[in-house]
Amino acid sequence: MKHYLKRLEESVKEHWNNPALGNYGGETFTFKEVATQIAKLHLFFNQINIQKGDKIALCAKNTARWGMSFLAGNTYEAVMVPILADFHPDSVKALVNHSESSILFTDNELWPKLSIADMPTVKAVISTTDFKLHYSATKEIEEAYNNIENIFSENYPNGFTKDNVIYPDGNDKELAIINYTSGTTSMPKGVMLRYECISANVEFGQNRIPSGPDDKIVSMLPMAHMYGLMFELIYPLCGGSSIYYIGRMPTPAILMGALAEVKPYLLITVPLVMEKIYKNKLQPVLGKPVMKVLTSIPGVNQLLFKKIRNTLMGAFGGNIREIVMGGAALNPDVEKWLKKIGIPYTVGYGMTEAAPLMAYEDWHKFAPKSCGKAIDFVQVRIDSEDPYNIVGEIQAKGVNIMSGYYKNEEATKAAFTEDGWMNTGDLGLLDKEGNIFIKGRSKNMILSPNGQNIYPEEVEAVINNQPYVVESIVVSRGAALIGLVYMDPDKLAEASVNAEEYSKTLIKEVNAQMPAYSKLSAIEVADAPFEKTPKMSIKRFLYS
Repeated sequence: MKHYLKRLEESVKEHWNNPALGNYGGETFTFKEVATQIAKLHLFFNQINIQKGDKIALCAKNTARWGMSFLAGNTYEAVMVPILADFHPDSVKALVNHSESSILFTDNELWPKLSIADMPTVKAVISTTDFKLHYSATKEIEEAYNNIENIFSENYPNGFTKDNVIYPDGNDKELAIINYTSGTTSMPKGVMLRYECISANVEFGQNRIPSGPDDKIVSMLPMAHMYGLMFELIYPLCGGSSIYYIGRMPTPAILMGALAEVKPYLLITVPLVMEKIYKNKLQPVLGKPVMKVLTSIPGVNQLLFKKIRNTLMGAFGGNIREIVMGGAALNPDVEKWLKKIGIPYTVGYGMTEAAPLMAYEDWHKFAPKSCGKAIDFVQVRIDSEDPYNIVGEIQAKGVNIMSGYYKNEEATKAAFTEDGWMNTGDLGLLDKEGNIFIKGRSKNMILSPNGQNIYPEEVEAVINNQPYVVESIVVSRGAALIGLVYMDPDKLAEASVNAEEYSKTLIKEVNAQMPAYSKLSAIEVADAPFEKTPKMSIKRFLYS
């Protein structure tokens, strides 16, 4: 397995003058410019005595400079600590302190909300907006930072060239990243990932979906989350591709505009985004009476599906080879139509603790309702006496799996079985071909009064297919199953429909499709969208 930093080094040298990182609608940096900034930051780290293994925290919205900041610390062999910019300032402070970070990268928007006095281990704070120094613990640190250009000129009197780019390897088993989970539980845990965890994911990505200098990606996922960090920064750069950051999770309109302009080769997203595109773009067309008739006529429907596919793929920029979704299950009704139309989608499976990938399958071979097969460097098993028919916890083992949770021996011990397999907390089944089918989270499963296992995600999928529904959560209150539902206020107003009155119709429609043990006792209408994690999973613990 090739070290990903050596892949990055080769990519930088080979694509020196090509675009590497850019802000959509703003500035773009070449591989040369990225490597130069990395070298300058290395000199600063050295000047203020940052050692290999010291922690560097990074909490900011997605930008090209976020990427450069991460790569600078990572290639210096500091342990990078990405922190989600959406965390409360108190949480950011707690995680900087918990990780004992020596340097903090943040942006001009977040910096005024942080109290540096409460982060005593931090020597310097650097802006990811413009690389200006926000804070220095001593005058000497400030002088070192302000003198970077002079130090750089002294170290490279003949200019900075490709030959000066040398990134480390031979550190496969050492700690590279502490990535704090956001999750649907309240307390983040610091996932410890080694260099080999990253290398394995990059190798798989470049083997299965190789990228090159003519390929571009639109990045919308949080870089502080492993899904975005791996597949919208590290993996494409290692292939010589260029990345354009939108910033925050975009609206469908902004996303479609960026895709049309950038023309990416790959779309990495979460199911919620595709579900919104389906509801806003496809469902209004497919729901027309004449379309319902035409799509039921063999031959005619294939011509229609081809036209819809070409229109949608053109709106995506026309270059997409595959749409990869992860982080949650895809709504079955949406999946059914994507399959019929011929959209090149696939759903993968992973988690922060696997850096992040555990399962994937090429869209040509992808089994609907699954999340792919275990990938090359990981083994997956179901903790069940009959993994093909009886649901059990999904467990994993491989070179990509974390070392444990930082400063949390109790959680680390609970995460692994006695024979060394990691408990994912997800429940699932396998088929004979090795496809993995997730039934839900073990913590979410509801046991009915008559002993039946109820997977709320399956009930929610039916609720979410109903008109006017945006999203839902199913919770248990005593023996009752309750559906919490957020509806689209604009669509309700446009159709002159009262939400409370419609909820009576909604519960009948949903229960008609449910077995007796998982019928809803009531529906409660929420007046705002549910709070979510960066993967766009609802924070269930807030509503249980």
